Amino acid sequence: MEIQKFSYDNNIVRAFLYATVAFGIAGFVLGLTTALMLFYPELPEFLFGTDDMTIRSLKQSGIQGLVNSQGILGFGRIRMMHTNTVIFAFVCNSFFCATYYSLPRLLKAPMYNATLSWIHFWTWQLMVVASWITFAMGFNTSKEYAEHEWPLDILLTFSWIVFGINMFGTIAKRRVRHLYVAIWFYIATWLGVALLYIVNNLEVPLDFWKSYSLYSGVKDALIQWWYGHNAVAFILTTPILGMMYYFLPKAANRPVFSYKLSIIHFWSLIFVYLWAGPHHLHYTAIPGWTQALATGFSIMLIAPSWGGMLNGLLTLRGAWEKVRDNPVLKFFVVAVTCYGMATFEGPLLATKTLNKIGHYTDWVIGHVHLGALGWNGFMAFGIVYYLVPIMWRTNLWSVKLANWHFWLGTLGVLFYVVPMYISGFTQGLMWKQFNPDGTLMYKNWLDTVTAVIPYYKMRFLGGIFYLSGGLLMVVNIFKTIRQGSFQREVSAEAPALARISGRKAGEGIHLWIERKPVILTIGAFFTLSVGGAAEIIPTMTIKKNVPTISAVKPYSPLELEGRDLYIREGCNACHSQMIRPFRDEIVRFEGKNGQYSKAGEFVYDHPFLWGSKRTGPDLHREGARNPDSWHLKHMYNPRSTSPGSIMPRFPWLITNKLDRSQMLSKMELMKKSFEVPYTKAQIDSANVWADGQAAGIVKRIYAEATDIKEQIEKEKATKGNQFVPLEQREIVAMIAYLQRLGTDIKTTDVKTASNE
Repeated sequence: MEIQKFSYDNNIVRAFLYATVAFGIAGFVLGLTTALMLFYPELPEFLFGTDDMTIRSLKQSGIQGLVNSQGILGFGRIRMMHTNTVIFAFVCNSFFCATYYSLPRLLKAPMYNATLSWIHFWTWQLMVVASWITFAMGFNTSKEYAEHEWPLDILLTFSWIVFGINMFGTIAKRRVRHLYVAIWFYIATWLGVALLYIVNNLEVPLDFWKSYSLYSGVKDALIQWWYGHNAVAFILTTPILGMMYYFLPKAANRPVFSYKLSIIHFWSLIFVYLWAGPHHLHYTAIPGWTQALATGFSIMLIAPSWGGMLNGLLTLRGAWEKVRDNPVLKFFVVAVTCYGMATFEGPLLATKTLNKIGHYTDWVIGHVHLGALGWNGFMAFGIVYYLVPIMWRTNLWSVKLANWHFWLGTLGVLFYVVPMYISGFTQGLMWKQFNPDGTLMYKNWLDTVTAVIPYYKMRFLGGIFYLSGGLLMVVNIFKTIRQGSFQREVSAEAPALARISGRKAGEGIHLWIERKPVILTIGAFFTLSVGGAAEIIPTMTIKKNVPTISAVKPYSPLELEGRDLYIREGCNACHSQMIRPFRDEIVRFEGKNGQYSKAGEFVYDHPFLWGSKRTGPDLHREGARNPDSWHLKHMYNPRSTSPGSIMPRFPWLITNKLDRSQMLSKMELMKKSFEVPYTKAQIDSANVWADGQAAGIVKRIYAEATDIKEQIEKEKATKGNQFVPLEQREIVAMIAYLQRLGTDIKTTDVKTASNE
């Protein structure tokens, strides 16, 4: 038998390892910043200052002027930077690091092409950095975990395809007959992410940094949460499971507990997951049958998830002495335990009974971070501690420091998750409390906000613990690298693989599939596609699934501009636009005889903006609830209109001139690409239409608030030719959009709604 010699490349592993650590710390810092702003919203003003007067031009001086005039430290923008850094920079880089290390060793072959490896590395990091810049400048699509605008979508997809070519090419030239279980999960991850990301991010570009979702309203919501839930499945779960199946047995020097359980775990998990996405949309305007399917399959998810958890933990049977002394195994044990806890809690939250209490609350935030901090973070930490001593041919500089990291990280998870659970329970119950006379007990939304601020402070403390542990890891890794000697290439040898064309006598069906990568890949793609297709295709093709309402009209050009500003600032991160059919929500957001949100109200929404968290109140019936002047003052300083509010300020909206250069193009795109019924006359007169609506808003503001009128007049006198009339500023477009919300449908309109 021919023995072939080859080598494993550690250079690409090192690059992804460095990126994992660096972006991990960056993601933690961004997360800590958003956590701080939730109880200290004045943070941007503390750091960079701003004017105190209600209407006055902001000082333009270096970074202060940039921050204040453009809002690059707006809460919604930083939150997008945080979530995408953790998902695409920290977790994905840890997956790539693990894959480029484990895949060649499992297949006894070097990576297919070193050039492709480095193209993958640099294009992915470029995408991450570019996303920071674009989010900070307000370029985003608003879609959860997929806020990148279309050029970055293309860059991400290109990088993912390069990774896939490299991975499948390596599989093709392997020197082992059967594919190990970790590789099954790597393959499913690649297929799942490709399918989800491409379908969810189909959009129509307006220009290089602005696009609109191909889907509208209910359809867009269903597609987005089919993607959003399964981004958790195929970015934050299946790749980490592949990492678990390789690194946990390696670190423990034990075989995987059960091969049969691995098979059941893999196929059942990738089949069931794709059905569960709509559980994020219970009691909303999506079809009821999709909600029912989501509940059933979400509950079923407990079985494969816990099968994987038990397979991981039971691999350590007989090795618990090692866990006590080995920090790598400590991180793995807590990671797998957090996976089990999160995958038990998730299906419970998907039941309608708990969903109506927990949805839109901090309970969901705690649930997500149990997985992100505990499951994803601890697996990544364990792998970093495992790889560095091996690749640098030395011992870990300080086991004691690694143990300190472990305990600080564990405290961080506890101090984050537990307060969010308590906060979520508190919110969910307070929102629904009624007095004996039938009135809401906590009518003022701020009562429910101030009640949970102490838990936000505890969460911030947990974030400090977690970040501190990460910084200790940086010190430990740096010292370990300094004392070691990096091994760029690892020599190896293995016999050439003798190909077998048919199925051997007595060979089990799955053993045969394991040595047929093409069949395994096709089977995995079909298995994970069934659920999404069964829910999405009927909703897209059966018209009655999205009823129409004759009273609902397209947005005016000024309202369309205001909606884009709303998206730019990430307002949907804190405000929902979906009143569910609950008594408390209808009374709170609409009034005694009000209406819950109907599917037909969103037919012109590209993208949908239903939101997933209520830090502030729902805005779907915000139109005509408050005067125009109230909105202006509220945007400039929320605490001036709502004492105790934790909403950040948006002073740049008050001073910036609205860019209306693409207003006609937006209307033409809406008409041509999405069949929004704008007439030619409406498009031709868009500027006149917008001028008239803006003039009406300003007239009402001046009538309602003479102090604002006086400030504007003073500004006009001092600025001369540089003065921008209030009618031409961004705030007026934002007010136009907010005052439109929910005004199409009235109590009397319900009878005219078709298919309702």
